[in-house]
Amino acid sequence: MSRFAVFAAPGLLAYFALVLVPIGIAIAYSLTNKDPFNPPTRWVGLDNLTSLPSDDEFLQALKNTTVIAGIVTLVTNAGGLALAVLLDRRGWFYNALRSVFFIPVVLSAVVVSVIWQTILVDDGLLNSMLRQLGMGNPPGWLSDPSLALYTVSWVIAWQGLGFCVVVYLAGLQSIPKELYEAAAIDGCGPVMRFCHVTWPMLAPAVTINTVMSLIGGFKAYDQVQVLTNGGPGPGTTSTLAFQVIQTAFTGNHIGYASAMAAVMLAMVATISVIALRLLQKREVSS
Repeated sequence: MSRFAVFAAPGLLAYFALVLVPIGIAIAYSLTNKDPFNPPTRWVGLDNLTSLPSDDEFLQALKNTTVIAGIVTLVTNAGGLALAVLLDRRGWFYNALRSVFFIPVVLSAVVVSVIWQTILVDDGLLNSMLRQLGMGNPPGWLSDPSLALYTVSWVIAWQGLGFCVVVYLAGLQSIPKELYEAAAIDGCGPVMRFCHVTWPMLAPAVTINTVMSLIGGFKAYDQVQVLTNGGPGPGTTSTLAFQVIQTAFTGNHIGYASAMAAVMLAMVATISVIALRLLQKREVSS
């Protein structure tokens, strides 16, 4: 027990100091009108929290965040599974492709966003190519309010795709070949083998990727800041994380921003736990 404590203590202390303490401070601030430029700080209780349901900017950010999280979860899982099935081969070529798909995961979200911004702006690479192909008025991927949110979602999903590919590949390579052989002997074709062997055996990988994608979608900030700065228009692509940062460091309303952050933390934790429980039940049944 003493050896365990010695090895665990540094990690636990770091987790306590860098995660639990800031969360506690944020929750405490959410119960005040904290504003560093307008002292003194007063206790307001639950006033900040009760104001959120009538805050149009917060509700718009909540809606946008939900849309992004849903798109990211669907795209990364569907695309990641499809690519993993295609890359589940032996050879240097497929190994190289795996590395290529994983590169965006290790890059900074800011770097990825800057690269995509040069591609997606109105006079960027993509629209220049579309004009070369004869499209006179190509879409405003980042300037059109009806497209911007989906464009941001695509960039976030694109960066997270490689992680899902690697997890699904690990799941595919852990499936015993005997199961496929037995299914083939029973007359199952490729589609039936996927439905009755591959998909059930990938249940743990589906759980990991779904929960991680949901969390990644709900905490989206860097891509929004770089690509659209919350626009175009008022709050078109603003997310909860973006709204928290803007309220705290642009508006200097630390207490109100902390209340938003507390709600965001509770939402992400609740949704993650529910998704984890439901998906783990599928693992058992599979």
